[in-house]
Amino acid sequence: MATTEPATELHREFSSDSATPTPWSEARQRLEQAEVYWLTTVRPDGRPHVTPVVSVWDDGALYFSTGPSERKADNLAHNSRCIVTTGCNAMAGGLDIVIEGAAGLVRDEGRLQRVADRFTSKYEAPFNFSAEQLAEALVYELVPTRAFGYGRGESFSATRYRF
Repeated sequence: MATTEPATELHREFSSDSATPTPWSEARQRLEQAEVYWLTTVRPDGRPHVTPVVSVWDDGALYFSTGPSERKADNLAHNSRCIVTTGCNAMAGGLDIVIEGAAGLVRDEGRLQRVADRFTSKYEAPFNFSAEQLAEALVYELVPTRAFGYGRGESFSATRYRF
């Protein structure tokens, strides 16, 4: 998959006067380096479901996994649209990233191996999944359709990324 650079714009209404848009390269780096992500899915009855997950960024997409009997798997089988967020909880500084898109199941053995390699290089046990473990789980690929970056510190910024 080719990495696509999104159109980037500052949302002035929600940004400080001195703010500038956060470059996608910085947002992508945060996605690559984050350790904890929050996955939001929708239950069949319309109620939201939010849960922490581990994830890796590879070639323009986020990858996460779950067991076939877990709530998030049921939700994604019903509605593949979801949101993944990561960031920090301090007002004095930081950058929160929100990724929107539709999560698709990964079945390709080569891609599963690449994702397993990413997990192994990023996380320690028990989150450094092997390709065999991922083959037994459900692995999802989330290619962003829209994303947002919310910067805090001396100035506040709201950046929109359109893919």
